[in-house]
Amino acid sequence: MYKFGAAARKGAPPISLQAVWTADNGLLPPWKGDFHHDLNTQLSYWPAYAGNQLEHEEGFLDWLWSVRAEGKKYTRWFFEAEGLNIPGVSTLTGTQMGGWSQYSYSPTVSAWLGHHFYLHWRYSQDKEFLKERGYPWIRDVAIFLEQISEQDDLGMRKLPLSSSPEIFDNRREAWFDITTNYDLALIRFTYRAALEMAKELGLEGEAEYWNAILHQWPAMAVDPKSGLMFAPGFPYNESHRHFSHLMAFHPLGMIDVSGGAEQAEIIYNTLRNMEKQGPNWWTGYSYSWMGNLYARALEGDKAAEALRDFATCFTLPSSFHVNGDQSGTGKSRFTYRPFTLEGNFAYASGIHEMLLQSHTGNIRIFPAIPESWQDVSFHTLRTEGAFLVSANMENGVCTQVEITSEKGGTLRLADPFHKGSGPKILEFSMEQGETRVLERE
Repeated sequence: MYKFGAAARKGAPPISLQAVWTADNGLLPPWKGDFHHDLNTQLSYWPAYAGNQLEHEEGFLDWLWSVRAEGKKYTRWFFEAEGLNIPGVSTLTGTQMGGWSQYSYSPTVSAWLGHHFYLHWRYSQDKEFLKERGYPWIRDVAIFLEQISEQDDLGMRKLPLSSSPEIFDNRREAWFDITTNYDLALIRFTYRAALEMAKELGLEGEAEYWNAILHQWPAMAVDPKSGLMFAPGFPYNESHRHFSHLMAFHPLGMIDVSGGAEQAEIIYNTLRNMEKQGPNWWTGYSYSWMGNLYARALEGDKAAEALRDFATCFTLPSSFHVNGDQSGTGKSRFTYRPFTLEGNFAYASGIHEMLLQSHTGNIRIFPAIPESWQDVSFHTLRTEGAFLVSANMENGVCTQVEITSEKGGTLRLADPFHKGSGPKILEFSMEQGETRVLERE
C-alpha cells in the first residue's frame, strides 16, 4: 500500500509497468514501460477499493477520461465503429503503440477499464460521478460492442474475432472465431452494468435496451469436470499465467460461491483443475491473483499460501515483483527478472479480500481467514455502498465490528457472530454519517 500511495496520485500519470521506479540503464525498460491494459493497469488499481484509497484511484479514471477522445478516434479508425475502445497498449497520450495484435487490438479493453468506473461508483455512491463519467463510459463501450458484434439467425451475438490473454501467445491460433470466456465475461458485465446504471439514473428506456442486448449473448463455456473454459471446445488443459477464463468469477463477480450450488460447483471445479494443471508457467502476478481467487472462494488457507509464495519467491529483497521465480524451489519455470508492479498491488488486494468482501451485496467480515490466524484486526476498510468498516478478531472469534455509512442507505451484513449453518443476514437502514458498533454478546 505504500507503493500504491507513492505511484498513484490524482493529477499524476497513471501507474505504468514500472511507474516512478523505472530503471532503464540507458535503454528501454521492459515492455517499453508502457500502459498495458490486458491486465497490468487493471490489477494495479485493485487495492484502491476495499483499501479505502479512492482518491488515489481517481488519477487513473481522470487519465482514462482525458484520453477518451483519442480512444474514440482510434475506435473509428481501426474498428470503423462508434462508441469507445481504448488501445490495449498505449502511450501516455492514449495513442496505440502496438504489440501482440490479439491483445493490443482486443475489442474488450475498454470493458475491463470500464469495470473501474463501475467499482468507483459502487464504492463511493457518487451520483454525480455516475451521471457524468461512470455511465457515459459504460454506455459508449456498450454501443461499440453492439456495433462490432454479429448476430446469427436466432439473434444471438458473437464477436467476429476474439482472444483470451495470453493464450497461444502471439500465434495465429490466438485468434478465436468463437467468443472466448474472457471477452464474453467482459461483454456481459458491460451490459449488466449499463442496465444497472441506467436504472439508477432513471433512464428506463435505455435500461430496457441494454437488457435486451444482454440476453442476446450466450452463457459462459463450462466443462462439467474442469469448470470454466477458455472458449467452447477449449478447456483449461495446460498451465498458463493469465487467468483470463476466470474473469466472470474474479474480478467481475458475476458468479460466486454464494450464488447457489451450480455456481459454487463451477468455481471449485475450476480451481481444482488449475491446481491439477500446476503452476509451471505462472508468473508472480499469477500467485497474487490466485490469492484473490481463493479468498473469493472462501478458502483462506489456500489464499494465504498463494500470497506467501508470491512474497517469498517472486519478489526481490527490495520487495518489488520481478515476474519469475527467484527462489529456486520450482514455483514456476519462469526465472527471469523483469520488474513490474501489478503483482505487488494484486497481492494487497488479496489481503483485503481475505479480510472483507461486499461484491455480492452483502458485507462479509473475515470471510477467508486461515485457521492459524487467531488474532486479526483491520481499521477503516471500504465496501460497496460507501460503508467504512473496522473489525477485530480474538482467538479466532470476531468480537467487534464498527460500521460508518458515508452516504446513508441499507446495510446488509452477514452476521459475523453467527456460528450456525448458512449465513444469517442482518439488515439496517443507516443515515448519512451514522456509525453502528456491533459486539459479540
